[in-house]
Amino acid sequence: MRFLRFGEFGREKPAILDDEGNIRDISSLVTDIEPKTLASGLVGNLRALSPDAFAALPVVDNAVRIGAPVGNIGKVIAIGLNYADHAAESGLAIPEEPVVFMKAVTSIVGPNDPVVMPQGSQKSDWEVELAIVIGTVARNVDVSNALDHVAGYMTANDVSEREWQWDHGGTWDKGKGFDTYLPLGPWLVTADQIPDPQALDLSLEVNGTSYQSGNTRTMIFTCAEIISYVSRLFTLLPGDVIITGTPPGVGMGIKPEPVYLRGGDRMTVSVQHLGVQNQTVHEYDPALLPDFTEMLK
Repeated sequence: MRFLRFGEFGREKPAILDDEGNIRDISSLVTDIEPKTLASGLVGNLRALSPDAFAALPVVDNAVRIGAPVGNIGKVIAIGLNYADHAAESGLAIPEEPVVFMKAVTSIVGPNDPVVMPQGSQKSDWEVELAIVIGTVARNVDVSNALDHVAGYMTANDVSEREWQWDHGGTWDKGKGFDTYLPLGPWLVTADQIPDPQALDLSLEVNGTSYQSGNTRTMIFTCAEIISYVSRLFTLLPGDVIITGTPPGVGMGIKPEPVYLRGGDRMTVSVQHLGVQNQTVHEYDPALLPDFTEMLK
């Protein structure tokens, strides 16, 4: 199943993508795709629908805005330097244990929403990543059953401001959590549709030029190993997201000179079977930033 959410930011409705590519509104069946509904068996409940009931679900105009596939995400955990070639282009050693940092949940936007650089940014960069969505509570889980806790997978773009990540001291979080710096989606693809998360192609283009092309098989730490490791540090709850690292080809690593994002640039971001994102980059403009007041009503 491919779940998605559509509508204005902060007021999205839940939907499912049918086999013909139609968006079907499921708000009559479930309030949202969020931690509570994932924990209560959302996928199983919808699988039990009869063909007639499924066919009766309203079809939504495909031109509608697509939001992040999961709402009310509790936390976003990120893994750094999880591809050996990316560690090398960053000038850093291959980690012996996963590099773990956090991204602010306020950085989350839909897959095609504007990416708005912070004031004065000169070193904003791209990172295509596979995102894991947790489906059941996970605490101190073993690698052998770690994937049993997965609800599904998404495409992610871990947009990063390198000056704030590297030049201002402290943790990476400062360069990772700006508003709009985590486009997710378009879909949450359920785990049963992705039998091997270590066999997915990833790609990213900027203005039609290919910069990143990789496959999850070259991860240093597998998805199962990451879930197991992180579950020893934090209790993972349904709806929590783990982004699993990026393959080589980020702007920071381009030789002889780095290439960074500028206003007007267009990013095309893809993970095999999980859908494509298309973002336009903007110089700082508060009018383009998400209005979080709707989420608080």
